[in-house]
Amino acid sequence: MAKEPTIKKAVVFVDGQCLYRGAKDAFGYIYPNYDIKKLSEKICSSKGWDLAKICFYTGVPDVQDNIFWNTFWNNKLASMGQVGIEVYSRSLRYNNEKITLPNGNVHTFLVGREKGIDIRIALDIIRLAHQKVYDVALVFSQDQDLSEVADEIRVISIEQKRWIRIASAFPVSPTYTNSRGINKTEWIKIDRQTYDTCIDPRDYRGPSQPKSNK
Repeated sequence: MAKEPTIKKAVVFVDGQCLYRGAKDAFGYIYPNYDIKKLSEKICSSKGWDLAKICFYTGVPDVQDNIFWNTFWNNKLASMGQVGIEVYSRSLRYNNEKITLPNGNVHTFLVGREKGIDIRIALDIIRLAHQKVYDVALVFSQDQDLSEVADEIRVISIEQKRWIRIASAFPVSPTYTNSRGINKTEWIKIDRQTYDTCIDPRDYRGPSQPKSNK
């Protein structure tokens, strides 16, 4: 068995949309108001890990599809870049979806979906493990597709004869029904008190938007 290092280097991988949806369902926040640098530092500090890098991933709508959210994310990503966070964004792709209402009427609406974000996160987790950049991969996500990455990390650990771990962090509350982290990882639950100490005071939504968090 590989020896556990005294000082554990951690790299954080953040699925920005997944974290936003989790905080919305758990705490009621209506926009991505987290300061991911503060949140990463707080969790790593509580676990005794040395934070080495933060990688942030999100889909961003094109300006012609949604000018407000395009502006919001471009401003927020630029702010993250200024404090050394590595950001990776992809354009959202929109598809028509239909739902049948109780009265039988069919309603069609546009749904934006991320394409390739989960694959990019998986590739980076594996690539940086091979390069021995970290001892701990801290993933802000509940995407079970990444459980296969956890299997790969164990293979790399055996091949390199070194201690490597992967953990998933996610919001929790009595009202949020999804209480599972990524399978085969260490689960780190983010409660309301922890989250609220890591809220970004800057508002990227613009002056025309309501300022309430809920």
